[in-house]
Amino acid sequence: MYGEDYDDDSTVEVYAPTDVPPPEYNPEAEITEDRFKGKNEIANCFAYSRKSGEKIGEIELDDVRRELSNNNVFVWVGLHDPSIETIREVQEAFDLHELAIEDAFAEHQRAKVESYGNDSVFVVVRTAKLTENTIRYGTTAIFMGKQYIITIRQGASHSYESVRDFCHRRPEKLRLGPIFVLHAILDFIVDNYLPITEKLGRYLREQEREIFSENFNKHTLRNLYELKSQLVHMRAVILPVQDICNFFINHKKTDLIPSFPSQAKPYFRDVNDHLLRALDAVNGLNEMLSVAMDTYMAVVNMGQNEVVRKLAAWAGILAVPTAVAGIYGMNFENMPELKMHYAYYILLAFILTICFTLYYRFKKAGWL
Repeated sequence: MYGEDYDDDSTVEVYAPTDVPPPEYNPEAEITEDRFKGKNEIANCFAYSRKSGEKIGEIELDDVRRELSNNNVFVWVGLHDPSIETIREVQEAFDLHELAIEDAFAEHQRAKVESYGNDSVFVVVRTAKLTENTIRYGTTAIFMGKQYIITIRQGASHSYESVRDFCHRRPEKLRLGPIFVLHAILDFIVDNYLPITEKLGRYLREQEREIFSENFNKHTLRNLYELKSQLVHMRAVILPVQDICNFFINHKKTDLIPSFPSQAKPYFRDVNDHLLRALDAVNGLNEMLSVAMDTYMAVVNMGQNEVVRKLAAWAGILAVPTAVAGIYGMNFENMPELKMHYAYYILLAFILTICFTLYYRFKKAGWL
């Protein structure tokens, strides 16, 4: 249900393309996907009125300090793969903690939330993007203070343009301040986990046709293993976001900025509900995949056992003429049966009778 924008970062392979038209951001709509629109280092820089929630206008980074001098204004700055110079300019303008800046650009940073003493909160969330036949992972770092919120997107993620438009259409919600923008971004990121789980579920159902095949196929087993590794990776990406939601739901007053309104808690409970849906989907797929792999190996073993039974049955049948021919192939002179006129035909009838009897018994037992 969201627009999207991606760059290469960490990738995990999946299996089929998904192309759907780009709808607007709407938490109540069905989740679909959009196409790449390009990137801009400074995606947006807007000032908003805290009293009315209305957008005052777009500003330049150089004007941020002047806008922040007015307590009735807060600023939303969105950056996409910014340069070092831009980051230093933003850090200076908003007095951001140097350790938070370092974590914002750390590779493979785990999702987390930290509160700093200057009435600011730092949040890192891993983003996931499904494009054609790959899952790409990126990072979004969020700095939030009493009068500002800064988002820094890196790597693969959906564009936040639709989130910005969604917030602009709801000034009554923006009166809550930067915390509502933070909620909208987290909700956006979490909701975009669901299309990936749905796609993996569809792929698993496609593999069920191969699972119940009696012929062993290494390619099928490798696909199931790769899907298992993807689910493990995705669960590691999603699970820490629950700690972020719990932080804003159950925070202490000393842990968060004083302007955090209690009216914002239900919004983060809603994000947590969406997150639990994604986790349930991943855990359910993980269990289904474990069962599918066990079932596949059991079916393969059953097929191999059936082949072994058939070989054993035919070996038992062929053992009769082999044993008889071996006995009468010995070069002994005192073998009275050799001089009988009908000995050959009697012995041949005896062999055929035993073989047909064994064949009947094996066939009845299901071995042939």
